[in-house]
Amino acid sequence: MQEFLISAKPDLQAAREAWLKMLARERRLSALTVEAYERDTRQFFQFLTGHCAGPPGIADISDLRPTDLRAFMASRRSGGVGPRTLGRGLAAIRSFLRFLERRGLVNAAGAAALRAPRQPKSLPKPLTASDARRVVSSGEQLAEEPWIAARNAAVLTLLYGSGLRISEALGLCGGELSGEGDTVLRITGKGGKTRLVPVLPIALQAVAEYRRLCPYDFDPKALLFRGARGRPLNPAIVQREMQKLRGALNLPDTATPHALRHSFATHLLGRGGDLRTIQELLGHASLSTTQVYTGVDTARLLEVYEAAHPRA
Repeated sequence: MQEFLISAKPDLQAAREAWLKMLARERRLSALTVEAYERDTRQFFQFLTGHCAGPPGIADISDLRPTDLRAFMASRRSGGVGPRTLGRGLAAIRSFLRFLERRGLVNAAGAAALRAPRQPKSLPKPLTASDARRVVSSGEQLAEEPWIAARNAAVLTLLYGSGLRISEALGLCGGELSGEGDTVLRITGKGGKTRLVPVLPIALQAVAEYRRLCPYDFDPKALLFRGARGRPLNPAIVQREMQKLRGALNLPDTATPHALRHSFATHLLGRGGDLRTIQELLGHASLSTTQVYTGVDTARLLEVYEAAHPRA
């Protein structure tokens, strides 16, 4: 956090650092969420520096009004920021102000009174079952090194076969999926929420092939998936490999690693999977988050109906 220049007085900087540490250690938010909240509050302080004609301190934000926050949102919107990012930024500011309010330093009523931007309704864009099978196939991987091709196939198979987030798959240790008996994974996802995820035999086979070909030793406590030089595999590499596959297999731009997780949920639901069970498998805290996949299934049903019915 310290590599950035923060436009704030020392008391506000110290309070923000304490808040970020609390989010990571006590609330156990993911590193990416904490990083986003750090960026959102830094941008808010930069706005306040101009708005208040100088770096803000706790006294300057002790009684923020909704008009002050609306001015910040308007400045961000004029810079091309979309509703989702604006909503997350407002959530970050609210969280920080509530943190200070609990310590008797500010009044957070102004932030609480401001309505979040309306979010556009969008459905996840899963791959078709046939395209998903092609993406995870070891024979379709484009890497020239056999062990790297096997690694890519293993990672993508876990995303589609078990509905893992990419961070969850790359967070697996060498002691996991080390034998045929490892049919269930204990995954710690967002917010420190732990869930049990079944592993398909085809995923076990893909990981076993990667282990057989990988030139590096597997420490049970070190990360399972390695980069070309033996260091932990970077998510950006998986994203890049998926981008290459999109071009080679003529897939849409929406075919991303995370779309494999969407595909996992959508295909389970389409085959009669129970929504509550899918919620548990995905690690969603709220059923409403999982219910978006019913919209995907309905949308696909309507597409087929309109294309096939003679009176459509």
